[in-house]
Amino acid sequence: MDGTMPVACHCPISNTDNKTDSTVVSNAVTHADPIASKGFAVDSPTSSFKLFAFERRAPKADDVFIRIHYCGICHTDIHQAKNEWHYSKYPMIPGHEITGVVEQIGSSVKKFRVGDNVGIGCLVDSCLSCNSCKIDLEQHCPDTCYSYNSTELDKVTPTYGGYSNFITVKEHFVCKIPKNLPLDVAAPLLCAGITTYSPLRQHNVGKNTRLGVIGLGGLGHMAVKFGVAMGAHVTVISTSESKRDDAIKLGAKSFVVSKDEEQLKSVKDSFNFILDTVSASHDVAGMISLLKFNGVYCIVGAAPKPLEIPSILFLTKRVIFTGSLIGGMKETQEMLDFCGKHGITCDIEKMVASPETLQVAYERTLKSDVKYRFVLDMLNSFK
Repeated sequence: MDGTMPVACHCPISNTDNKTDSTVVSNAVTHADPIASKGFAVDSPTSSFKLFAFERRAPKADDVFIRIHYCGICHTDIHQAKNEWHYSKYPMIPGHEITGVVEQIGSSVKKFRVGDNVGIGCLVDSCLSCNSCKIDLEQHCPDTCYSYNSTELDKVTPTYGGYSNFITVKEHFVCKIPKNLPLDVAAPLLCAGITTYSPLRQHNVGKNTRLGVIGLGGLGHMAVKFGVAMGAHVTVISTSESKRDDAIKLGAKSFVVSKDEEQLKSVKDSFNFILDTVSASHDVAGMISLLKFNGVYCIVGAAPKPLEIPSILFLTKRVIFTGSLIGGMKETQEMLDFCGKHGITCDIEKMVASPETLQVAYERTLKSDVKYRFVLDMLNSFK
């Protein structure tokens, strides 16, 4: 997504991009009218990005108004922009890995102050009253409102994502970014982070777990970091030998090339838990054979074609096959706090957004030519 070639930015932990002014006091919002905003949108599955003017809603009593600083580029953005899942609505401003700074708060907002560093992920609203919402699984609410390519609860007003300069979000769907996490490298945590953290936590991955991570991209490299921090013995399984050194540097204890039959045989019946992060079609049945008896295989990548898995694998090994979809708001905040405690961030390549840079970044993402997430510098994209 870059007209100028992006420069690798494997950023260390620092406080430089996450400072808040402790002297700032909470102020009620002053916007009574919709807020003029701008972003980068596509008009069709085949169109290029263009500058797009639109309005954010005037903040209500329970809203937080945020100036967007950074937004990660998720593979989902590409699927949606190109209508590969066949429900895209245009014009579309993608982006659901958003970090920024609170500029105004509603009169009933309690958790945030002006100047706070915050994040917004895939969700911006839900009914908050159904069975899923009551157990902090807002992502499974029938009325979930997504950050883009969705509508607000009125089922009419379109939502626009983070490739933009401002966003207004209900307080419940805003997360606090720990002070030691810079906003640029924290942005992908709002999707790639929670998508991999949630299944590891829900299945009690820990020091006695032999964890296999399939794929070493935006999701996979986060899964490795989380698995290591949780104390698991992590093995990365990839089609590319070239990723071996990176996997070990990230903390993996071993690396297996999935195209090498001898290497695969060496880890057969080895894993308690496998997290499959790959969104392309691949041999899932062959990977299931790597599980121990009673092992768990969890997919978080949305492959384009139906999976073909012989039922005998489930009968003979009593394995559990499951999936996971991002995480609820409570768990997302838990994940961010975990990252703050352990100093976990995403490895990124950062760039200013433009129609040209977005085109290049999408092309490179499709080629897996990024370590490991593109992040757009939205604060400097409209100057």
